[in-house]
Amino acid sequence: TCRKLTSDEFNAILKEAGDKLVVVDFTATWCGPCKQIGPQFEMSEKPEYKNVIFLKVDVDEAEDVSGHCGIKCMPTFQFFKNGKKVDEFSGANTDTLTQKLNSLK
Repeated sequence: TCRKLTSDEFNAILKEAGDKLVVVDFTATWCGPCKQIGPQFEMSEKPEYKNVIFLKVDVDEAEDVSGHCGIKCMPTFQFFKNGKKVDEFSGANTDTLTQKLNSLK
């Protein structure tokens, strides 16, 4: 589900996560590729990702968060650890998403 997050809530989630990996999917309801990869983002159900926090942010609903994170296109995935961005990629590429998840978790 997409959450409408304020910048404060977003920063609080990153802080609470500590050294857990936080993966943020910046998406939009009108974005075709976002709908394509959306179901793949339900990886939180998999046991190997039980310590990973998955967030979806609708860029139209949370403009302050997407602006703060410098989002230019959708979908964009950003990866955070200890409150800092450690990686990012744009596009609906499931293989890249899985590869980055496995290398960063």
